Formats: sequence, C-alpha cells, structure tokens
Amino acid sequence: MDTHVDLWSGELPELDRDVEGITVRLQVLTRYLERRREAVLATYGLQLWEFKTLHMLRRGGSPYRATPGQLARQLGMSPAALTNRLDALERRGYVERTHDRDDRRKVVATLTPEGNELWERGIGDILRVEKELVHHLPGPDRTTLDDLLRRLVVVTGEDF
Repeated sequence: MDTHVDLWSGELPELDRDVEGITVRLQVLTRYLERRREAVLATYGLQLWEFKTLHMLRRGGSPYRATPGQLARQLGMSPAALTNRLDALERRGYVERTHDRDDRRKVVATLTPEGNELWERGIGDILRVEKELVHHLPGPDRTTLDDLLRRLVVVTGEDF
C-alpha cells in the first residue's frame, strides 16, 4: 500500500498521502473481512446476502420478525429484490412469512428456529474472524482506533 501511495503521489502531486493511505487501507480491510465472512458462511451453505437478511431479522429482537418493507429499508434495497431474497430463504426453511394477526393485509417475515440456529452458528464464527484481526492491536490501540473510526463515521451521516 505504501508503494501504491508512492506511485500515485508521483502522478498526482496534490494527493494527500495520509488520506490515500487511510482510505486504501480501509478498503483492503473491508475486502479482507468480506472474503473471510464469505468463507465462514460457505461452510454453512450460506451466501453473505442470505446471512445479512437473517441478521436483520435477528437484530430486531425476539420474536425475530419484521415486515418486508422494514427489512428492505434496513438492507438498503428495493422491496422487489427483498421479496426474491425472502422467497429463497423461505424455501430453505430459514424464514417464514405470515399475515399479521392484527392486520391481515400486512405480511410479516419471521426467523424460523432453523434460521435462528444457523444465524447463531454463523455469527459465532464471524465474531471469531473479526476478533482474530483486531486483536493484533494492543487494547489501548483498539480503543483509539474505534474512537477515530467512530468520529469519521459520524461525519458521513450514515446509519447502521
């Protein structure tokens, strides 16, 4: 990455070497974590998009249910694309769609016991992958990095 920064700073004299170094390293770490997560999930026969959908259902707390519209917003996708995801997950037995008891016009997606068990196994392995990476830094450095990244995320206005 230092070579990358050196090459581009020769081509772009106005390039801020610190900015380029930080952003390139963040991109590399993001790709690394995504590849490792995908590898972990593949051992369970899951793709990352499937896990993310289960994750959003689980994130809402018990009874692990949400409307397709809520899930689409949380995942940043169209309702039509989410319907395809839910169809696939329902065929595999990880999600069940039913009509809301109070409003029969409303459909609710619920994490099944099988989907919940799969999510729990997958998240445990993903957390180990993340911990293995971050624990290369001493505790005080992890705290400092977390604070610095929090400050950068705040200025983006992004919500997770």
